[in-house]
Amino acid sequence: MSLISVEDALARLLDKLVPTEVERVPLADADGRVLAEDLAATRTQPPFAASAMDGYAVRAADVELVPASLKVIGDAPAGHEFSGSVGPGECVRIFTGAPLPEGADSILIQENAVRDGDTIVANEAVPLGRYVRRAGLDFTQGDVLLKAGTRLCYRSLALAAAMNHAEIPVRRRPRVAVLATGDELVPPGTEPAPDQIVASNQFGIASLTRAHGGEARMLEIARDDQVAIATQVRAALEWGADILVTLGGASVGDHDLVQESLGNEGMELAFWRIAMRPGKPLMFGHLGPMRVLGLPGNPVSSMVCGLLFLKPLLDALLGQPGSGPKEEDAILGDALGENDRRQDYLRARLSRDASGRLVATPFVLQDSSMLATLAAADALIIRAPHAPAAAAGDAVSIVRL
Repeated sequence: MSLISVEDALARLLDKLVPTEVERVPLADADGRVLAEDLAATRTQPPFAASAMDGYAVRAADVELVPASLKVIGDAPAGHEFSGSVGPGECVRIFTGAPLPEGADSILIQENAVRDGDTIVANEAVPLGRYVRRAGLDFTQGDVLLKAGTRLCYRSLALAAAMNHAEIPVRRRPRVAVLATGDELVPPGTEPAPDQIVASNQFGIASLTRAHGGEARMLEIARDDQVAIATQVRAALEWGADILVTLGGASVGDHDLVQESLGNEGMELAFWRIAMRPGKPLMFGHLGPMRVLGLPGNPVSSMVCGLLFLKPLLDALLGQPGSGPKEEDAILGDALGENDRRQDYLRARLSRDASGRLVATPFVLQDSSMLATLAAADALIIRAPHAPAAAAGDAVSIVRL
């Protein structure tokens, strides 16, 4: 199977994808979830004309000329409507959020009034409507204020609460099973043998999954054995995984058994090997209802491919279809040589030059085993296949990390 472009791989990855089903959750549990349906207000906010300040509800006509003396005929704290009516020469002590009494049309703030018993003296004229929040100032019943596909955060959750929704419809979190493979891998916290390394990729991919709305489960590390790999694949299916992410073992070596093991389990291979660096041996297929995304074993390759392919897959399953991470414009901090036939994603630091332009400076070493440079990087510089040599100051596209 020949190399395919990143764009072609993304198109195949997202082809005919159906979002996860809708479930209703309590508003208190909806942080970070993705709204599945448009949400309309069930009430008008505010539902009545209300005071925006502490002070006195007055008739503007009574305080056109100051000083003006008014009689206080009652109180209106928030949550307690004054039941009477304000007539000429009268006012009501009122607090922020309380309904505007009948007959009043403006608010005299308390700083501009001197009170003596049941009488106040207004020291400043009040324009008609001053400090009154009209009914429906924020929204009215039936207004669609939150659209399907919105990822809910503190602002949208506060709005949903004000709209009087106790439960809201969201997309089920996609289930992502993460399977690391290889005889050389041991879990963190153990003492590796001289020919072993500590497994790291699954923690990064699980974190990326959760950060973008998915539910992650790390499977047991599978040794280089088809039975061991098949056992974990079946565990992912039994869990109901929407996506199985395999880490390593999908290349062409004698001990790269993941693709063969998946094929024996019934996976239909959609593509394998992409014209990109890092991440050439990326694989994608379908195993029953489960999508299989085979990421390279090199740590940086896994993380970069997770950002470029797993994130869009999660977005689409959550009803947020996209074509990949957002690209931005920057200029190069250092010169780069010409590129070959693969699309490059170079780790880089970001800064600003004297004129405020965004500068992306690539790390000198770009080996795909170097997690320290990935952790220190701010962005990836994207270089198209066969891109010519570029000088410092030339325009480039970046993806922020």
